[in-house]
Amino acid sequence: MPSPEPERIGPSPSPGPSRAQVARTVVGMALTVLAGALLWAALAMPAVLTGQGLAELLRLPVEVLVIVLLALALRGRALRVTAVVVGLLLGAVVLLKALNLGFHASLGRPFDALTDWSYLGPAVGVLTDWVGPGRARLITIGTGVLAAAVLVVLPLAAVRVMGALARRRRRVAKVLAALTAVWIVAALTGAAFSSGVTLASAGSSRLVWDTATRLRHDLTDRGTFARQVAADPFAAVPGDRLLTRLRGKDVLLVFVESYGRVALDDPEVAATVRPALARAGRELGAAGFSARSAYLTSPTFGGASWLAHSSVEAGLWVDSQQRYDHLLTTDRLTLARAFGKAGWRTVFDVPATTRTWLPGRSFYRFDTLYTAENVGYRGPRFGYATMPDQYTLQAFRDRELTPGHRPPVMAEIDLLSSHYPWTPPPPLLPWGSLGDGSVFGQPAGASPDLPGDRTADPRQVYAQTVAYAMRTLASFAATSNDPDLVIIAMGDHQPNSSVTRPGASHQVPAMVIAHDPALLAQVAGWGWDPGLAPASDAPVWPMSALRDRILTDFG
Repeated sequence: MPSPEPERIGPSPSPGPSRAQVARTVVGMALTVLAGALLWAALAMPAVLTGQGLAELLRLPVEVLVIVLLALALRGRALRVTAVVVGLLLGAVVLLKALNLGFHASLGRPFDALTDWSYLGPAVGVLTDWVGPGRARLITIGTGVLAAAVLVVLPLAAVRVMGALARRRRRVAKVLAALTAVWIVAALTGAAFSSGVTLASAGSSRLVWDTATRLRHDLTDRGTFARQVAADPFAAVPGDRLLTRLRGKDVLLVFVESYGRVALDDPEVAATVRPALARAGRELGAAGFSARSAYLTSPTFGGASWLAHSSVEAGLWVDSQQRYDHLLTTDRLTLARAFGKAGWRTVFDVPATTRTWLPGRSFYRFDTLYTAENVGYRGPRFGYATMPDQYTLQAFRDRELTPGHRPPVMAEIDLLSSHYPWTPPPPLLPWGSLGDGSVFGQPAGASPDLPGDRTADPRQVYAQTVAYAMRTLASFAATSNDPDLVIIAMGDHQPNSSVTRPGASHQVPAMVIAHDPALLAQVAGWGWDPGLAPASDAPVWPMSALRDRILTDFG
């Protein structure tokens, strides 16, 4: 009989992990890696588009090192609370970066966390004009949901990653030491990828610092701007001594939407705009009008036209929403107030507005306001523009420039056909055929000085709209039969980054169109160039200088 097997000594071997356990481990590791990738992407995400693509996300953010250090230094409840706070801060930074990306793309500047929230409403309005109310509503809701998700997901990711790091302190400490050494060497040497993107990054910290700096500046700027508003040498000048050289003239202050210097300097855009200006100049000359032109520097870029309008009207550099809001609470002498004080009837023609615009009466003191609702227009919209520029000018002429016994008129008029998003404009029609504007909804041939191919390229459509606006304005003057008509016209700002290339100035063309040789001789003293298209070396003034020059040289 065989002998029995010897008795086993010691514990029995434990069975291996089950498939479910392995699956949970793999899924847990994958979630941790994904959470880490989200945190890394949030920190590496740029606040300004540089065109470097994914290379931006391969940088080593210094904030990653700080998060790892916190995970190693803290334990228990302190670690969990800190992780949640870190995640919320990262969420806020991501949203701030997204806002900066949008503001740089549209306005060419960073987001101002104190005053720029008021821009969100107009942005939704432009989006509605671009894609329609239904899609705009969906995009707005989707954006809100995404923002809320960022503020939920990033704290969860921070809790998971920092907890995982804390459970492997020794190994993580070695990795942290190595990454810190890499970051310091890269920062000192400027090490970069082949695309030029530097390896070491502190972009998120720099963004927070810059935002805090702007907040401090905003708070101190309130007092600075208040003193500038109060220091007005023209405030006490009596009406009979204001604008004496313009007595009897109808003076129109015209802003051409998004007409920036790019329209004359960029070869692709100028190929359409310059021939239109040349034709407009010939039409003006045939009617006895002449023009002088130069450049003005706008306080804004790509949008926020009201900052440019108020800078010209008030003779102040209104480059922020805070300054604009403060200005509206003051009694600053604007051009409209000065003309009204001197005996002119003052009018504001703003076809973008569909309701009463309160500052028009409370601050600017215009006698009459024309909006999209009270000029009898029954035609189609053209993108953002509620009506074509030609109808805006004709409706104004019919209501305010009728021959006969009347006071002279001073008007600020906004031409909107070149407003973003750009839509091909209608042809320039005979002035007597406009009626209630229904004619603009009828099929018609292309304008003779605009390309027949209505391409979707925004640069080409932008060029068409500017050419249309300037041709329309010149035709309006030439057909006015009014030797006392004076037009001071200018762009309000450069078009946004879909047209204007990075690094462009804030300069816009400006011009004075008049029939009176004596008045044009006065403008010649400004050094402005003859014609509608200023030379590349033409004078450049800040917009805030125009009010005082008008009140001084025509007063």
